Amino acid sequence: MPEGHTIHRIARDHQRHLAGDEVEVSSPQGRFAEEASKLDGRELKGVEAKGKHLLYHFTGAGYVHIHLGLYGKFRLSKQPLKPPRGQVRLRVIGSRYGFDLNGPNRCELMGNDARKALLDRLGEDPLRRDADPDRVWDRVSKSRSAIGGLLLNQSVISGVGNIYRAEALFALGISPFRLGKELSRGEFDELWALLSEWLRVGVKYNRIITADAKEHGKSLSRLNKNERLLIYKKPHCPTCASEVSVTELAARKIYYCGQCQT
Repeated sequence: MPEGHTIHRIARDHQRHLAGDEVEVSSPQGRFAEEASKLDGRELKGVEAKGKHLLYHFTGAGYVHIHLGLYGKFRLSKQPLKPPRGQVRLRVIGSRYGFDLNGPNRCELMGNDARKALLDRLGEDPLRRDADPDRVWDRVSKSRSAIGGLLLNQSVISGVGNIYRAEALFALGISPFRLGKELSRGEFDELWALLSEWLRVGVKYNRIITADAKEHGKSLSRLNKNERLLIYKKPHCPTCASEVSVTELAARKIYYCGQCQT
C-alpha cells in the first residue's frame, strides 16, 4: 500500500497540472458514472492529501475521496489521453493533462461534513502544515500499545507505513515493542522530526530514501534500490552485522535489530 509520501506527491502533481481547469469527468468502468455526471464540466478547485487519503474539491459539487488501498493506481498523462486501459473507475481530463484511476479501495463523492469527519478521524500528518505533534504525543505517551503498532495506526499518525516505521525505529535505536508510554518526550520529538524529514524526501524523489547517501559516495537521486534503505528486508544489521529479526506486529512484518534496538 502506498505510504504518505506517494499520496502527497500525487496531490502535488494533480494540483499543478489540473487545478483551476473545468474538467471532463467520466467513469469508463461505470461504477462511478452517476457521481461523475455531477462533476463533469465543473472546476477542479484543488487537491488535498492527508495520510493515505486524497480529496479532490470540485466547485459546487463537493469532494471526491480516494483511498488507493493495495491495488489502486493513477495514470497521469498529457492530452490527448489514450483509450482507457483496464477497469478505469475515474477519468478526469483538463486543458493540458488528465488522469485515469484504476482499482481504488475507495472512490466516493462526499460533502463538507463528511470531509471534515474523515480528516478528524485521521491522526496528524507530518507532511501537512497544520500538523500538531503535541496531539500525537498525547496519544503515544498514554498508550500501553507498542510504538511499532502505534506508528501504523492511522488515527494516531497519518501516512506512516511499514517501511518508514521499521527504518525510523532502527535509526533511533528504539525497540518496536516498547510501549508508547515508555518513550520520553525527547525520543518522540526525534521520531517525529525524522519521519517528517524522510517523508519530505520521499515526496521530492518519489521513493522512500532513509540511507545516508554520503556513505555510498552518491547523491540521493543516484542511490539504487538496495542502497536506499537501512534495515527493511535486509539480511544483516548495517551497524552490528547481526542477523535482522523479523516478526509480526500490528498485522505487518517488522524488521529490527535485537542488538541495536533495545
